[in-house]
Amino acid sequence: MIRALVALLAAGLLLSACGSQSMAAAMKSWSKQSSYNYAATNRSLITDATRSAKALRTRGETNGELHLVCGVLDYDTESANSFLPTPDTVASKLLDKAYGNLGAGATVCYGAGTSASKRSRALSYLSNGVGQLNEASARIKSDLSSSG
Repeated sequence: MIRALVALLAAGLLLSACGSQSMAAAMKSWSKQSSYNYAATNRSLITDATRSAKALRTRGETNGELHLVCGVLDYDTESANSFLPTPDTVASKLLDKAYGNLGAGATVCYGAGTSASKRSRALSYLSNGVGQLNEASARIKSDLSSSG
């Protein structure tokens, strides 16, 4: 009985040692999944947020244009969100907040029409989301370059 328990414990320790990897390796694997590329997704989200913000700042922008740019941002944000969590819980929390704010900004933008207050609120969400996305990106870059 004791031998079996010791053997089981030793096997578990051996398996856990074989399966461990560095944060850099884990983040590299996560950031380049077969159907996902974090760097490209990040660039797309920033481009989408920039286009949405530009449309929101343009007084004469039509509802159709707001729907288009904000709909694209919402779609891309939802798509990026589906690849959470990352191997780093702090990066995951930062990305979750960023995606939440970008998604909220896209939703408010989509329905902003000519309302100055809704446009302002959407811009605030977008600004917060991009800031959080940049913070998450710095964390991820640090993880990718870590040696252990």
